[in-house]
Amino acid sequence: MSDRSRLPPNDPRQYDELADEWWRPDGAFAMLHWLARARAALVPPATRPHALLVDLGCGAGLLAPHLAGKGYRHVGVDLTRSALAQAAEHGVTPVNGDATAVPLADGCADVVAAGELLEHVPDWRRAVAEACRLLRPGGLLVLDTLNDTVLSRLVAVEVGERLPTVPRGIHDPRLFVDDRALVAECARHGVDLRVRGVRPELRGTLRWLVRRIRGTGPSAGRAPRIRPTWSTAVLYQGRGVRLG
Repeated sequence: MSDRSRLPPNDPRQYDELADEWWRPDGAFAMLHWLARARAALVPPATRPHALLVDLGCGAGLLAPHLAGKGYRHVGVDLTRSALAQAAEHGVTPVNGDATAVPLADGCADVVAAGELLEHVPDWRRAVAEACRLLRPGGLLVLDTLNDTVLSRLVAVEVGERLPTVPRGIHDPRLFVDDRALVAECARHGVDLRVRGVRPELRGTLRWLVRRIRGTGPSAGRAPRIRPTWSTAVLYQGRGVRLG
């Protein structure tokens, strides 16, 4: 039994033990690569010099390649030092810190990204408050997270953690975030958040899983896409603007 298997669900020490998996397109964090590409697609090119994007829960910087050429200084905030070291190798300015108490100034960010973060934070409302605090007026918040539903717990934990795209024990479903509550909390902090359901494309995901199980080593270029869907019941994206 590995040390990670003895850790409680959502324990951040898992990320140190999985440090070698971050940049493997066929590794334990494969789906995070797919989601990072979809999240980056919500971010427009910077409209002013020295624009700042703050990436909360940045992990090893998977968002960085998809922001190339958009004109942002990319600052990543994370608790896990081993992940931050890898993020720095991909051009991210690392900040070791907690998403509920970010050591950055009010209104410093043109964009705040919070990808696959909120469902890992014991107090997601504080993390939302921090994300909104960091945004300048007119700044953009982009995020994705898991909904607090029975279907989400079934798909993401009971099924998802038995597939090779999600590490076993990485989630605590008690922390999943209701989309309506999230929209209301963002509004309370001056951000008009709009959400939509997303999912991995079915055919591409099945092809990826077959290649993964056969050990043929799927390449990053053949990774499945994240597509919009009509339901927010499992996985959803949010995009919102900080009001003046």
